[in-house]
Amino acid sequence: MVAHFGTRLRKGAMTTAVAAAAVAALSASQAPGVTTDGQGRQTTGADAESTPDGNGDGSATGNSPYYTDLPPLNTPVPAPTIGTPAATGEAEAGIPATVLDAYKKAADSLGASKPGCNLPWELLAAIGKVESGQARGGNVDAAGTTITPILGPVLNGNGFANIGDTDGGAYDGDSTYDRAVGPMQFIPSTWEWAGEDGNGDGKKDPNNIYDAALAAGNYLCRFSWDLSDQADLNSAILSYNNSTEYLNTVLSWLEYYRKGTHEVPDGTGTLPSNRSDGSDGATTSPSPSTPSTPSTPAPTPTPTPPKPSPPSGGGTTTPTPTPPGPTLPTTPTPTETVDHLEDAGTGTLTATAGDTFGEQVAVRTETKAGKAVAKVRVRFTIVGDTTDATFTGGETVATVVTDSAGTATAPALVAGEKTGDFIVRTTVVGRTLTGLDYTASVTARQADTLVRTSDTALTCVPGGEFADQVEVKATYNGAVADKVAATATLIKSADDATENDKGPYFKDADGNTVRTLADLTTDADGLLKLPKLYADDTTGTFLLRITTTGGATLTVELTVAAAATPEPEPTTTS
Repeated sequence: MVAHFGTRLRKGAMTTAVAAAAVAALSASQAPGVTTDGQGRQTTGADAESTPDGNGDGSATGNSPYYTDLPPLNTPVPAPTIGTPAATGEAEAGIPATVLDAYKKAADSLGASKPGCNLPWELLAAIGKVESGQARGGNVDAAGTTITPILGPVLNGNGFANIGDTDGGAYDGDSTYDRAVGPMQFIPSTWEWAGEDGNGDGKKDPNNIYDAALAAGNYLCRFSWDLSDQADLNSAILSYNNSTEYLNTVLSWLEYYRKGTHEVPDGTGTLPSNRSDGSDGATTSPSPSTPSTPSTPAPTPTPTPPKPSPPSGGGTTTPTPTPPGPTLPTTPTPTETVDHLEDAGTGTLTATAGDTFGEQVAVRTETKAGKAVAKVRVRFTIVGDTTDATFTGGETVATVVTDSAGTATAPALVAGEKTGDFIVRTTVVGRTLTGLDYTASVTARQADTLVRTSDTALTCVPGGEFADQVEVKATYNGAVADKVAATATLIKSADDATENDKGPYFKDADGNTVRTLADLTTDADGLLKLPKLYADDTTGTFLLRITTTGGATLTVELTVAAAATPEPEPTTTS
């Protein structure tokens, strides 16, 4: 964070005294969880920042560069500057109308679908500011799609992560390497599973702010993080771009936007100017909505050398040219040494609908010689639309870094309500190696016992209706059997389960006679209450049979008999 603030001080040519005051003011105005040590360096509650491997594909952005501009300081007297300041506090608080609308709609959607996440729209605004300067000052059309592409640098390992092409150039126009795309700067391999349709047009477009904002919100809310908790908030932000400086910058803008913001017209938002890679921004071409203003040429224009870091005293230094050194051999990243995946003792993957699988998928990354490779990202993906199973936390994709033994273990699988087989596919992130597929099976919920909840005799007169409805309770291994499928049929006899054609019956919605009820389900307490029963004119004893998935069966006796004729009162004579 000091490096960020140093850039701002250099631009304004502040004195040492003013700079010290500004750092103190900034420290006092930062977001919760950010503190300052004795040297003015900022630290955060995110106590463990992992070091990603060379591919960087464990984050939304592939750890691409970002804007380092900080919010304005709340100082009562403007600090002296040379030239025109980049923006005033009021201007910086303005968010382009369509972009602001997208952030709020995404937060509202997540508030309904994942209320435990507690995602504030201001967090999306903070990330949008740091990633793309609010879509390059709101350079979007009426539907929220960027007018000109917003692309990060080529992730070819030359100063950045090394991520080979994963989308054939479909999103980023590069069929050799990946690049971060759109206003929220998703890399294609992350967008492939995290992309969302935020504006309901049937497409998932990383260049559309509505789609990108909703995808960013879902990304931040995975793993059941509660963003009202500082530790979870830090973890979520670091998962977006794995850098403590990035975390501190986002937290600064989050706190700034929480203090108040306002809507400005699209295309008029304030553009940041400083980036972590020293470039002028993540875009392929200048934004048409923000034309540059010609400056007065200097009498003797000379090339500007890269700006050095200022000495501790706040002055400037003269850069000393460094002669190029010898070209050294490139050390392959752990990911680049992986030759294949091996199973690491995954057991049989079976579970009953709604339950957690007892076994977890585990694989090992190995070199061609069979040596385990640590610190490699392995992606686990639940494949297909025929299942509603997820990993713990509700996601269908999980990325895990291999441990010192080269093993990556997927989060626990949770079965949905859809039964049948599905595939869990494992791949090495950043490589095109053949993956491993695991078949998992979900079986229907079962019951092994059915009992009536009442012992009242079920009787009726011909042509009447039974006073009591049949209610049963289902259990499995002594526990409540909820959401178990059941069928109720009025049968001919104990030895003949054929549907009866006379005696008691149910009625459908149109009042027609029905003697078989299918697609019944026990409730959360394992209870099943059948509709009312009616009797035709046939008298006798009849049977109702209820069966469930898992083999539980209960036969209930029904009696239809004419009402007893009361005996006449004896007469007496006087």
